[in-house]
Amino acid sequence: MDLDLAQVRAFAVTAEELHFGRAATRLGITQQGLSKRVARLEAALGARLLERDARGVALTGAGRRFLEPARRVLLQGEHAVAAVRGAGRPLRIDVWGHLYAPMRTLAQAVDAAPGLDVEPVPGRDLPSVAAALLRGESDAGFGRVHALPDGTTGTTGTNGANGANAGLTHRLVRLEPVDALLSVDHPLAGRDSLSPVELRDSVLRYPAAVDRLDFLTRFATRFGITDRVGSTNLGLEHFVDQVGADPGCFSLVPADSPLPDRPTVRTVPLTDPTPLYAWSLLWRPAQNADPNPQLDRLLGAFTAEAARNRWLEYDPARDWLPDADEAALLP
Repeated sequence: MDLDLAQVRAFAVTAEELHFGRAATRLGITQQGLSKRVARLEAALGARLLERDARGVALTGAGRRFLEPARRVLLQGEHAVAAVRGAGRPLRIDVWGHLYAPMRTLAQAVDAAPGLDVEPVPGRDLPSVAAALLRGESDAGFGRVHALPDGTTGTTGTNGANGANAGLTHRLVRLEPVDALLSVDHPLAGRDSLSPVELRDSVLRYPAAVDRLDFLTRFATRFGITDRVGSTNLGLEHFVDQVGADPGCFSLVPADSPLPDRPTVRTVPLTDPTPLYAWSLLWRPAQNADPNPQLDRLLGAFTAEAARNRWLEYDPARDWLPDADEAALLP
């Protein structure tokens, strides 16, 4: 039988998201159109691939068996297109950590390299982006590289930070100071600056589940902040409103990150020390992949912008980084 790649892609994306709404958004089609594609594929194969129940979407046994071969078929299709289009295909970059506005930094590097053709793709989180890179579905990832629940990063850093699995490489490209985000009614909201230890009596509010934000957890552990509460990630505006409504909590936001205009919150710079958020570019090394030739240009653009804007300045007497991020700065 001849497989319809649009139908195969509809199944593969739904299998990754386990949610028809999110999968349809990724594909840029309606949920009805997505359901029809999956149904036609199931009819052609003569097997049920996905099951819907009260908890959402689940793979059937046939679906689990079909998923990896389906991904390989899609990847070969992309390689076939690339063979015709040559080096002119866009550099596909999966971006994660969206509440901290990673596109600001990525856009600045891309703008510094005229003619660089990139296709940013919103990734869900580091594990999903890493998996897509290892499958060859994207050329690079951009966000904060951190330890996964199993204690590994799955990467080897180009400047010192080694993970248990050398399947991916990452380079630290920017260190961004973070500010405290406070309700205007917080007891410390009137200060011009704060030391992180002064926040020990406040509750650290996460913009998502507590186990999803490694940087905040490491910050809390380092500075003795024991009260922590997670949130449902419903976007930045919703999160800022939550902080504004609770004068007993605080959170952290990158100093240059644009925030919704809300009179209920303010940001206060952190000093003694200043926490730094580490942004990295993540990719498969050349020996494990056929890299997009534009990747080297993007790396060069990041290097130039880091030097021009002093993105990688770090003074351990003045600044704070989690241990793994600090190790990534070693020559």
